[in-house]
Amino acid sequence: MSEYHLLRHHPKSFLKLILVGFLLVALPLFLALAYSALSIDRLANQSRQAVYQAERIAHGSRILVDQVAAMERSIRLSLILGDATLLEGYYQAHEKFSATSASLAALPLKDDQRALLDKLQTTESAIFLKIGDARNSPEGLTASSVDFTSLLDSARSFLNKGDAPIEHEVDAMQAMASRARTIVIWQLLALVPTAILLAFGFSLLINRPIRQIDAAIRIMGQGELSQSIAVEGPEDLTRLGERLDWMRLRLLELEAQKTRFLQHVSHELKTPLTSIREGADLLAEGVTGTLNEKQMQVARILLGNSVELQKRIEDLLNYSAIQSGNAVTAQQRTDLRRILDAVLQDQTLAIMNKSLQVELDCPNLPLECDEQKIRIAVDNLLSNAIKFSPIGGKIEILAQKTESTIFMDIIDSGPGVDAADREKIFDAFYQGRKPALGSTAGTGLGLSIAREYVKAQGGTLALMDRETGGAHFRITLPDTCGAAS
Repeated sequence: MSEYHLLRHHPKSFLKLILVGFLLVALPLFLALAYSALSIDRLANQSRQAVYQAERIAHGSRILVDQVAAMERSIRLSLILGDATLLEGYYQAHEKFSATSASLAALPLKDDQRALLDKLQTTESAIFLKIGDARNSPEGLTASSVDFTSLLDSARSFLNKGDAPIEHEVDAMQAMASRARTIVIWQLLALVPTAILLAFGFSLLINRPIRQIDAAIRIMGQGELSQSIAVEGPEDLTRLGERLDWMRLRLLELEAQKTRFLQHVSHELKTPLTSIREGADLLAEGVTGTLNEKQMQVARILLGNSVELQKRIEDLLNYSAIQSGNAVTAQQRTDLRRILDAVLQDQTLAIMNKSLQVELDCPNLPLECDEQKIRIAVDNLLSNAIKFSPIGGKIEILAQKTESTIFMDIIDSGPGVDAADREKIFDAFYQGRKPALGSTAGTGLGLSIAREYVKAQGGTLALMDRETGGAHFRITLPDTCGAAS
């Protein structure tokens, strides 16, 4: 749920988004580190306290043994020398024994230690009462009446058990360390995947607007300007998306201006050019009078160049119609062989000028299509093959039909298409690296128009791989006539 809200509500800045993502990804790891530091600190404090208490118990145990020995020594000296004043040493040792046993009783002892300490205090209290009564009647104090053996054995037993608290605290510390280690492991097992998921979520959140901008730039670079650009993300990237969309609209406007300019110029040139072509045709046919050889040559040059110029103007008009979406498709039943024969007839003069050999292998193939557009597409491909073929070269036109598809291949014997041009060969106004043989450069629209017209018929136009020299273009059209029958 939190990631969903993060995806819906973006920070105002891309930098802030990165910082927030870094903090949220690092926060679980910081929490685990803080808990580990607190656990280690608690363990260290408990260790210090355990060592301090164990040292106090061990030190108090030694004092008890020493004071029991001092009390026994004072009593024996007093009995041997018969001097009651020597009992003062006993009382001093007794006070120190009582103080030490009281301080030990306040410490966290084990049950057996506490029982021994209680026994020590009880036994020592009984001896103390006997010594107190002997002050009033010294003759009643004898070595047999005051026996320190049991008290001394109990003190030594308590001393021997003085390391038990250390073992107890060590066990407690080990248990605490084990619990802390288990908790830290579970935290890592829970927090590391959480951190990874957060990092993955924020990478998607950060990468999504970048991908949108990249896709928008790539689409604009390919000339697709109809799709609006919208970038979802921080405000600065959203504003960048708005700028890109403004640029797209500006490019659309410039493209429309260019298309209108081409249409106007082409129409303005087409009318006078038609008159020039008709006049050159009349001169070449001798309608205005018989021409000598030089005059006839000039008339043919005028006619050939006017035909070439008219074709280029028609290419511009066709391209403008495609760009503006005004290209009208008129489907009709025709025959592919008849279209090829008509195109070859139109290109007879160009073929003869370069002494080209054209090999046509096409059966009668009925076709449901816009005959005019398919004819223009084939004419452009054949013109391209003629232009790049050497003098005396060969052009192959092959057509065949499968169950639902018609294939038509046009193969020339020219230098072929450069590897660097393969990706751009169908782009409008693009001129390849290899120049046409013996011909002036064209407009760069022929292949682009051919592809668009074939595409409008539901087919494809592709440049095929070819091991030897020459270019190999293939038109693929759906066999709607065969499907209908």
